[in-house]
Amino acid sequence: MYKLIACDLDETLIRLDRIISERDREAIAAAKDAGVWFVPATGRGFESVDGTLAELGLDEPGQYVISYNGGAITENATHRLLHFQGLDRALASELWRRGLTYNVCMHVYTPDMCYAYRYSEDERTYLAGRMAVTETDETSLAFLDGQEIVKVLYQSTDMPYLRSIADELTDVTGDIDVSYSSGRYLEFNARGVNKGAGLLRLARELGVDPADTIAIGDNWNDWPMIRDAGLGACVANAVEDIKPQCDYVCEATCDQNAVAEVIERFMLR
Repeated sequence: MYKLIACDLDETLIRLDRIISERDREAIAAAKDAGVWFVPATGRGFESVDGTLAELGLDEPGQYVISYNGGAITENATHRLLHFQGLDRALASELWRRGLTYNVCMHVYTPDMCYAYRYSEDERTYLAGRMAVTETDETSLAFLDGQEIVKVLYQSTDMPYLRSIADELTDVTGDIDVSYSSGRYLEFNARGVNKGAGLLRLARELGVDPADTIAIGDNWNDWPMIRDAGLGACVANAVEDIKPQCDYVCEATCDQNAVAEVIERFMLR
């Protein structure tokens, strides 16, 4: 029997109108009542999901979030960190410096804040209601001296452009986990930091066999947990290249109760 579900949020559980459907909420509640952990696994920071946790009844002891693509694992009620792994400062600084030469918005994340450089109106609109962002015009990361850096990302809606940037950065990214998300982000975490590693670490902490886990996602930053889970599923709106590699491809999109589809098919029956 499956005992833990790790689920991406944006474009997987959360619809494009930024709402979680009633059917998805009911399915999650039913799984939770059956003793299953439902674990949001997001590229965003923990603080940005407080409202979602309350909405899903996950803001209580013994519930967890995998955030920053696996850079942090947090117990929800107390905000206690079970795990944290940041990005080497020299690598982060070099990514920031190199990013200045590209036509991208850049984010840098500390454990409790996201700073954005070249914060465009499109990016403001996309992130409104999702997470708090502080705009910066700093051209180096010296302003974050003394603070941990969790990850850096580049944002553009031109995905071929982001992929071409990744190809140009291979001299920097040899010791970095590189992923893509939301059709707009090129993300950089420390080597070995990804949602799959986060899922396996939390499963060990809870005494859950990886074979008894489910992962649900839609994009390449979700792929490591889809790959490492006992059952790896993607929603119908997932990037096409991932679908053939998943154990299950939903008939439904994030707008059509895909998460409920997985829970109902593989758990509640």
